[in-house]
Amino acid sequence: MVKSKNNFKKRIHDIIFEADTFAGKLFDEILLVLILLSVVVVMLDSVPQYHNRYKEYLIILEWIFTIIFTIEYALRIWTTTQSIKYIRSFYGIIDLLSIIPTYVSLFIINTHFLIVIRILRLLRVFRVLKLIQFTGASDILLNSFKNSRHKITVFFLFVLLLVTIIGSSMYIIESPESGFTSIPRSIYWAIVTLTTVGYGDIAPQTTLGQAFASIVMLLGYAIIAVPTGIITADIVGGKKKINTNTQVCSRCNADNHEDDALYCKYCGEKL
Repeated sequence: MVKSKNNFKKRIHDIIFEADTFAGKLFDEILLVLILLSVVVVMLDSVPQYHNRYKEYLIILEWIFTIIFTIEYALRIWTTTQSIKYIRSFYGIIDLLSIIPTYVSLFIINTHFLIVIRILRLLRVFRVLKLIQFTGASDILLNSFKNSRHKITVFFLFVLLLVTIIGSSMYIIESPESGFTSIPRSIYWAIVTLTTVGYGDIAPQTTLGQAFASIVMLLGYAIIAVPTGIITADIVGGKKKINTNTQVCSRCNADNHEDDALYCKYCGEKL
């Protein structure tokens, strides 16, 4: 009896957490459709025309989706050996946040609109794409972002320092009448100008200020090119083998195992 229960639990785990079987892939595809439909329902409910006309139907649909996702969340906890680890994981938190707003809306008005966060659950379904031949490029891109994160962090800190200096300098050059009423507001102008967005709500009026702004604008083009070059260099130089294994360890919830792996490389559990 216990063995039969464990086999059933293992079967449910494989369907929910993995996508290398027909049932697992079908589950993820159905989940993808439900997530998209639930987000569409929330969006429609935010439109006064549809809210006033179809309010009751939209509420019913919203609760149907919430109940389905609640059951799915409970099954993920039940089928995982270390349930606390799953609950505290990134995907566990996202799964929980996707169902809480509907229940909170019973006590706080309009909080149900927050369930658009369900769209983040699509990140989990992306693992289905590993089974498709032409999606290896997405894994290469993700690996490149991961490998370049330290360089990108240093670059981001450099930009923060740069806009602080530029904003402070413009605060000294321009007068409050031009809109540069404080250093934080001047830093806001520096960010908008350096990124070449240019809202135009604040603009220098003096000749010196306009000359300085011109330099900042030209500098912005060079700044934008840097992170692109960093990631591109990693893509060109880091050709790594992309795994298509979608198996998730039932003990520690780890994934990204080698294609021929029989045991989890983190805890040793049999896959």
